[in-house]
Amino acid sequence: MRNLDHYPFEIRPLTPVEGGGYLISYPDFSECISDGETVAEAIANGLDALAATIATLEAKGFPVPAPNSGGVASGKFVARVPKSLHAQLTTRAKAEGVSLNTLVLTFLAEGLGRRESLV
Repeated sequence: MRNLDHYPFEIRPLTPVEGGGYLISYPDFSECISDGETVAEAIANGLDALAATIATLEAKGFPVPAPNSGGVASGKFVARVPKSLHAQLTTRAKAEGVSLNTLVLTFLAEGLGRRESLV
């Protein structure tokens, strides 16, 4: 049996529109979330969900991420930017004949490349 306490989690309040209470998620498991009316209830429910997620992965013969491994990155994330920056990026992407996604990805890769060359 794995020690579930070693897996990091994140808790955030849910808005009234989302139903209130608290949401718990585990960075090592993108498919494992739960909630509760209180933080303590969210943690308890989260541990139940984590145990069920691990049991399912093991039963299906899938690998179980180690604690603090970050899990499997999906390759997708959402970033909110000011409208003015969005407009500038869209204009630049059109001018270069590429998608907004391609342009932003290129900028990120170039920035990471520059930073790694300085280290």
